[in-house]
Parts: sequence; C-alpha cells; structure tokens
Amino acid sequence: MRTGVAALVASTCLAGSAFAQSSISDSSVCLITKDATNPFFVKMAEGAFQKAAELGVALYSYAGKFDGDHETQVAAIETCIAQGVDGILLVASDTKAITSSVQQARDAGLAVIALDTPLDPLDAADMTFATDNFQAGVLIGEWAAKTMGDTSDARIGLLNINISQPTVGVLRNQGFLTGFGVEIGDPSKWGDETDSRISGQELSNGNAEGGREGMENLLAIDPEINVVYTINEPAAAGAYEALRSVGRENDVLIVSVDGGCPGIEDVASGVIGATAQQYPLDMASLGVEAIAEYAASGELPAATEGKDFFDTGVGLVTDAPVDGLDQLSVEQGRELCWG
Repeated sequence: MRTGVAALVASTCLAGSAFAQSSISDSSVCLITKDATNPFFVKMAEGAFQKAAELGVALYSYAGKFDGDHETQVAAIETCIAQGVDGILLVASDTKAITSSVQQARDAGLAVIALDTPLDPLDAADMTFATDNFQAGVLIGEWAAKTMGDTSDARIGLLNINISQPTVGVLRNQGFLTGFGVEIGDPSKWGDETDSRISGQELSNGNAEGGREGMENLLAIDPEINVVYTINEPAAAGAYEALRSVGRENDVLIVSVDGGCPGIEDVASGVIGATAQQYPLDMASLGVEAIAEYAASGELPAATEGKDFFDTGVGLVTDAPVDGLDQLSVEQGRELCWG
C-alpha cells in the first residue's frame, strides 16, 4: 500500500452488494491511519475494506508517511472534505494538533470517528472506537507485578511512542504504571512520576529500530533494568534485541500492547512475557458501519455503557499465567489475533 495523500487505495462502490438498493450504498468513507506499513494499520485497512465491500460503501484510504507525520494527515482530511465523503475514520499521529482540522471536517457535515487513538480532547471527534488503552496497560502492569512477586527491587524502563505524547501512548503508559503499583502524577502525560523504581523513559516511534535504540539508551541509564514496558510489539522486539546483545534477554520481563499475530508468536517464543490484545479489524469494520448508518439516518454511534467511547475489547495474552487475572493462552491469542 502506498503512503501519503496520494495513496488513494480504493474508491469502489459495489453495486452487487446486498445493500446496493439502500441509501447506505450511496455513502463514502475516508480511512486515515498513521502509516501504511505497521501491520496494525494494515489489518485495520483490511477490516475497513471488507466491511465497505459488504455494505457497498465507497472507501478511500490514506496514510502518513511514518508514525508522527501530522502534516500528511492534515492534508488527507482536507482532501476528504473536498471529496464530499460522509465521514472520516482517523488514527491521529498528533492528537492535539489535528483537532482544528477535525473540526473543519465536522463543520462541513462529516462524521469523524477516532480509531484506536482518542483525540485530545476526546470530544473533538464525534466518537472514538478503541481499545480501553488504560485498561490494556493496567492488565500488563498487574501481570508484571504478580509475576515478579516482590516489586520492591523492580527497575523499570519504559519505551513510549514519540515526544508528542499521543493519548494512546499516555493511556497505556499510565495504565501500566498503575497496574504495577506505581503512583502516577498528572494522568494526561507520562514522565512526571517520582517513584524511584522507574529507571527511565525513552522513545521508540513504535517500531523495532526505535525500540532497540530506546532500550540501548535505557541500559546506558541503568544496566540493571529488569522490567520493560513497550508501547507496542515491534518496539518490544527491538528492545529484546538490545537486551540479547548484552546477554540479558532471559532476565528481563518485557510487556507490551497490541496482540498482533507476530506479537503472539513473540509471546510463544519468550520475547514478550505478556501482551494486551486489541482488535483493529473490528475497530475499522465497526467504524465503516457507523458512518454508513450516519449517512443513511443522521444518527451517530453511542458510547459503551459507563464509558465515554466505544470499547472494542482487550484481552491479556501470556504463556505464563498468574492467579487473579483473566488471561488468554497463546493458542487463544493466535485464533483471535487482530480480528
């Protein structure tokens, strides 16, 4: 899949669909992701295209050139407004800066649904379809604490996304620390905690190279780090390589979030101790369905009861279960990965 604003992947309205005679078949949707190479966003696009084909919806897909490419996402929103689509599904790289462009889309009558990454503020979008990212962090934090037993000797390194601190990264980070038993400061940002067990926080850009470099930086700060939180599984794989290069791959707990098929295999092989599995195909599929309904009836989707967003679910996957937590086996994780 090509990247950038020119990356028009498809705009096909399937007249032969079962919905072809309804007003739904006249609707159109833009999907805008952070990049087009991360397997998470590839799976998200797969879910969007599957649902669009089923409903007979015209789907246009755009992506940033890399995670953090805010400018390309802004240009994609402008293109979608000009195309006159009914709505936008957006995975924002910069959750604060993008809100003015999102408001322009909403002012033009488009429904905007944030996928995976809540905007800041949350109500800048019409709705958010996402994993409960804070709860995902809590699950892996609790697993790590229960696995260690006595956490007084923990030396924690955290590998985040990027310096803009998008909400998805903040929520996972703060959830992990909370689950592990660390008192957090301002829950809207990471890095202001005072717990002496935190050795350092570095950036990974959500990829393997960044994870390796970030882990190398953490080891330079504290060679005895024994617990590593990573924003996602590519970053975890990079962190593992850095640890393996210094012979510490077997005595450091690595936890992560995503639950993609490659990540589940990393759990099986011991690279990752536990991961919180989310379901991007469902996020995008439900998002397309919601915008098609908005085009047909003018109704926007409702939040999950008791929450201010639509929760698409999360599961803890590990090959080393602990007492007191609901967990999925590796086999179950393989069956569910990114469905």
